[in-house]
Amino acid sequence: MVKRAALVFAVVGICGLLVPGGMGMTADMATAPMLLGLFPVNLLHNIVHLLFGAWGLMASRSFSGAKSYCQIGGVVYIILAVLGFVAPTTFGLIPIGGNDIWLHAVLGIVLAGIGFTAQEAAAPK
Repeated sequence: MVKRAALVFAVVGICGLLVPGGMGMTADMATAPMLLGLFPVNLLHNIVHLLFGAWGLMASRSFSGAKSYCQIGGVVYIILAVLGFVAPTTFGLIPIGGNDIWLHAVLGIVLAGIGFTAQEAAAPK
């Protein structure tokens, strides 16, 4: 599950780089390039997604790493959802307002739910 999630984050980062203007640093919600016409992106935002994907791939090597990835990532995304209301441009660095708010909330809830309820599979007897 974590490997798939990590791949999604990496693919989103790559797709964000391919959006016209996705290599720029515009953080203004009104003028930032939009991924799928819904989600504002910029170069720093895309790099964060690529790094999050790389972290997930590394974490997926062990149960404890995958569990921690989901727990920490879930909490971070929930915080980003709340921050999107307060500082939608993350203080001029990354656009996280608009549709990113609900996306981050859903990602945070799903990742945290998986991470905090995960149980290691029992070894066969």
